[in-house]
Amino acid sequence: MKKRWVQGLASLTILGLVATGCGGGAKEQGNAGASTEAPKGQPTKLVISTWGFSDDFFKKEVYAPFEKEHNVQIVVEAGNNADRLNKVKQGGSSVDLIYLSDYYAQQGIEAGMFEKIDRSRIPNLKDIYEVAKAPLGEDYGPAYTIGQLGIAYNPKATGGKEIKSWNDLWSPELAKKLTMPNITSTTGPMMLDAASRVAGNTTFNEDQAMAKLKALNPGVVKYYSQTSEFVNMFSQGEIAAGPIMEMYVKDLKAAVPETKFITPQEGGYAIMNTVNIVKGSKNKQLAEDFINWHLSKTVQEKSAKAKVDSPVNTTLTLTPEEATGITYGKETIAKLNKLDMKFVNANLKKWIDRFNREVTQ
Repeated sequence: MKKRWVQGLASLTILGLVATGCGGGAKEQGNAGASTEAPKGQPTKLVISTWGFSDDFFKKEVYAPFEKEHNVQIVVEAGNNADRLNKVKQGGSSVDLIYLSDYYAQQGIEAGMFEKIDRSRIPNLKDIYEVAKAPLGEDYGPAYTIGQLGIAYNPKATGGKEIKSWNDLWSPELAKKLTMPNITSTTGPMMLDAASRVAGNTTFNEDQAMAKLKALNPGVVKYYSQTSEFVNMFSQGEIAAGPIMEMYVKDLKAAVPETKFITPQEGGYAIMNTVNIVKGSKNKQLAEDFINWHLSKTVQEKSAKAKVDSPVNTTLTLTPEEATGITYGKETIAKLNKLDMKFVNANLKKWIDRFNREVTQ
C-alpha cells in the first residue's frame, strides 16, 4: 500500500476561516463586541480536561485572569490523552473543553464527541499559523501549540558520530545506544513514516518501513512509551540518542549539559495539541471565549517564555534565548512534516499488530 500521508506544513491550505480583529489585554479574553464587565451572581463552572502539567503556571497566568474577567470557576480534570478521551466517550462527563493531541482528537471527531465551533467568536484565530487554525477541519478546534519531534543525542556517547538525518539512527555507532518511541505512542507512527523515508520512498510504503524498523531493532535498548523513560535512560548513560519532542530537551540538558537536539534534514514531525468543545456542553460560548483567550498574544507569550508551550500566535517576538527549547518561528513550522491523522487512525491497529509480530519478535 502506498499513500501520501505526510506533507510539508507550508503546503497545507486552510479554507473558510472566519476571523475578526482582536485587541490586547483584557479584550483578548472576550469576543468581538462583548462587554468587558464581569457578569454578576454566582460564577459559572467551566470544566477543562487537560494533562495537568505546569499546573501552577496555568492557574496563575491562564485560568485566574479568565475567571476574574468572566465570573467563572475553572475546574480541571487531569490525565493522559487516552484515559481522558475514554472518560468523555463513556458519557456522563461534565467536561466542557478537552485538550488532546491531534492523534487523539481525530478519534474524538470520528466518535462524534465534539461540538462544532463558531469561528466568528474566536477572533484571535486570525493571528495564529495557518496550519494551526483548523488542523482537523473547520468545524473543530485549533491547535494552541505545535511542537516538533526531532533527535536528541549526547555527542560524547556516540563515538564521535554527528547526527544530522533520520537515516543516522541506523548508524553502527548507535547500536545498543538507541531508544525509539513505542508504536502505540503518539510519535510511534511518525517513526514508521521516517523509516519509510529512510528506505528511499517519497510516498509511504508500509512494507519497507517495517523492514527498516526490523533491521534497526537489534540496536534498540528499549521502546519508550513515556518521556520520563527517555530522560532516565539518557541521564544514566544507558542510551546515547533517540527521537524526542523538543520541549523535553531542557530536561535532558539538566542531566547531560552537552545534549544536542537536531531537526533532521528530512524535517521534524509536527506534534499538535488541540482544544475542542465537548458535545452537550452547556457553556459553549464561554468555552469559545476561553479558546480565544488561550490563543491571545498575552497567554501565548507568557507560555513561550516560561517554556511551557511553543506558541502558535504569530504576533509575538521572542529573543534567541527565549526561543531556546521550544518550536518557534514561521520558517521552522513550515519545514515540519504532518501526518494525516485519519489515515493513521484507520491503519494503526494493523500497524501495531504487524510491528509486534515482525519488528520486535
